[in-house]
Amino acid sequence: MKTVLVIDDDPIIVRILTVALEVEGYFVISASNGEDGLQAAVEEDPDIIILDIMMPLMDGLKMLEELRKTSDVPVIVMSADGSHDKVERARELGIECFLNKPFDPEVLAEVLDVILI
Repeated sequence: MKTVLVIDDDPIIVRILTVALEVEGYFVISASNGEDGLQAAVEEDPDIIILDIMMPLMDGLKMLEELRKTSDVPVIVMSADGSHDKVERARELGIECFLNKPFDPEVLAEVLDVILI
């Protein structure tokens, strides 16, 4: 069973993702900010991370920058902030995919399947 780390400060998004991904057979862990997400990424060694950009304490791009110092785990950025600068910065940091919110859980599951083959 593959492990997905969901990092998002919106508990509703986390719940939707958790339910949708568990139905698809993934084990889901979560964090509600970049600092906790970075710690979970190090401690839990997930197979993939779904990361929001706009979060308290440490935003998603800063968290990704820190993560890339020690890990090349695949990352999907999913955010309502799809500005060109943010998307380009995320790509520079080696993301697999950028999805805009609101999102379709079925599309996300398909993207995960392709990345985790």
